[in-house]
Amino acid sequence: MRISRLVPALAATALAVLGLAPTAAAQSATRAETPAVASTQGPRPIIGGGYASNAPWAARLFSNGRQTCSSTIIAPTWILTAKHCVSGGGLSFRIGSLDQTSGGTTANGTSVSTHPSADLALVRLDRSVSGTYARLGSPGSVSVGQTVQVYGWGATSQCGQEINCQSQFLKVADVVVTGGCRDAYQGQAICARRGNGITAGGDSGGPMNAGGVQVGVASTSDRQTTTAYTNVTAYRSWIQSIAGV
Repeated sequence: MRISRLVPALAATALAVLGLAPTAAAQSATRAETPAVASTQGPRPIIGGGYASNAPWAARLFSNGRQTCSSTIIAPTWILTAKHCVSGGGLSFRIGSLDQTSGGTTANGTSVSTHPSADLALVRLDRSVSGTYARLGSPGSVSVGQTVQVYGWGATSQCGQEINCQSQFLKVADVVVTGGCRDAYQGQAICARRGNGITAGGDSGGPMNAGGVQVGVASTSDRQTTTAYTNVTAYRSWIQSIAGV
């Protein structure tokens, strides 16, 4: 199955990345690999799912003032998101509000660290933001067949230009883990099939949560049945070396 990263600006093609800022890398689709260890248009956000009621760690990412991706705050000065979301520069965030247009705390990105071989990025903020931070999972935090939750402000339907149908309010959907696969940069990822919804453009960089901890970062989706999240648990040492968590 061919899946592609979640950048809504590319949604005129059948498959596009989950962020809204097109990059050279974001324009090429990636193929989910067969899991090594297991059996692997209505305007309702994420596509399907429902509205989140509590997600103080959620952060909407803007590039040069333009809604682009989803993300999480993992420490007072650190945001975790997808690598394909950050190349546009001028990064800013609205943190801790379910409404991407108001509330919460706003902060700007001052530096970006990207993983050399996975769809992960860490953005340092220009101020310390107090609140509730996403807790990151460790190996064993998620298993095949488990129903997990995915969050984002992305497209609510396959509307062509996905930037035109972003959700004002944070969405959440259940998906079911099918096994290991590869992300948009061939990094280790968790693949999942649609539960009551599926990710779309603008959900890139947002979290996959299992049992209350973040185990993935949204990388790709076919917007119908399959989504791939970079496996946070596989890159904990890299995250800790930069963000300290």
